Formats: sequence, structure tokens, C-alpha cells
Amino acid sequence: MSCALAFHSSSSTLGVALINNGEWRSAAFPLARQMANGLFTAVAELLPASRWNELSWLAVATGPGSFTGTRLTVVLARTLAQQLQKPLYGWGSLRLIAERRQQELAVAGPHWIGQTLPQRGVVAGYYGLGAQGVEEFQAPSLHPGGSASLKGAFWEAEMLPEQDSRLLLQLGQNLFEQGNLGPWELVLPIYPTSPVQNIPRGANG
Repeated sequence: MSCALAFHSSSSTLGVALINNGEWRSAAFPLARQMANGLFTAVAELLPASRWNELSWLAVATGPGSFTGTRLTVVLARTLAQQLQKPLYGWGSLRLIAERRQQELAVAGPHWIGQTLPQRGVVAGYYGLGAQGVEEFQAPSLHPGGSASLKGAFWEAEMLPEQDSRLLLQLGQNLFEQGNLGPWELVLPIYPTSPVQNIPRGANG
């Protein structure tokens, strides 16, 4: 049995999930601006730092979402994976919503999923079902014209950090059991509103 942690902080709420010897636990922490101060305490409620060396692998949501929150958990996950020499798997927060809404995508077809930013537009990616399940047809990017400028149906993103942290564990468990190496170097936060982007795309999505 593996021991694994998953983090989701792409909103003002931190979601943490743990699988340990077949037992699943998860929790949500509405830390908002206290994310930096409360991150380690929140994680320790599920798995104390003294036991982090028991981890077999980790998973993290890479955004888009809260800039500070996403950066904090991605840095934590990357650091742990590097120091422990364990696999790290990352999925975008919008991709997780698509995974969660697979049945609706199967009926309604591909959809844009995104977050509306007041006076800036919408950050959205395009998702649908392919032969291997959910596919990201277009990576998240900023569309200044808003959802009305997108060619196709649109869903406003609904972040469910605790639920999606458990989904991260499910997806990560599949990759781990398949022997996916999960290089931590490939897991980087997604910042679609940044003027410079150089995000390598690995095997995780």
C-alpha cells in the first residue's frame, strides 16, 4: 500500500488529501490570505512532517487560480518530491473540473472551462473526451474579450478544493501503479496571465 499526499490551493481554500495503507482522508482549510502561514499546520493535520519520509508519491493542482496559493503548494510538493526522491504528478485545476464533469462532457460535448477576471477577461481552457478519457484540446490562456469571445460552450469554473484533492489522489494512484516516474521538474504552476510563459508539458496533464 502506498502513502501519498495531494494539495489543491488554486482558490482561497486549501484542499489536502491523504491515502495511507488504503485509508483515505481529506480536509478543506479556508486560509485565504493566511495560506503562507497556515499551509504546514494544515498539512500536518493529515500527515505530520515527521512522517513525510513515508510518502510514496505526491500530487498537486498546478493552477490556474490563486497566484500565491498555487505557487506555495507547487513549491512544497516539488521540494518534497526532490528531497524524498519520489514521483510528483500535477494536473491543472481546470483539467480537474473537466475530469469531475466527464459525464456532462460526454453528453454535451467539448466545453471551455474558465475563470472570469473582472475587467481583464477570462482565463479558460478547452476540454472534451477522447479515446483515453478527458483531453485538454487547448491549454488555459487569457482571453481579454471574456467568455463571449470563445467559440463554443463555456462553463464558469467551480473550484472544489477538497473534492479535487481526492481526485488528484485517484489520478495519481493510477499513474503510480502504471510505473509513471513523475519527474518533479516537469510540474510547474500555470500562470496564464503572465507575460512570459515557458511551461514544459509532461506526462501528467
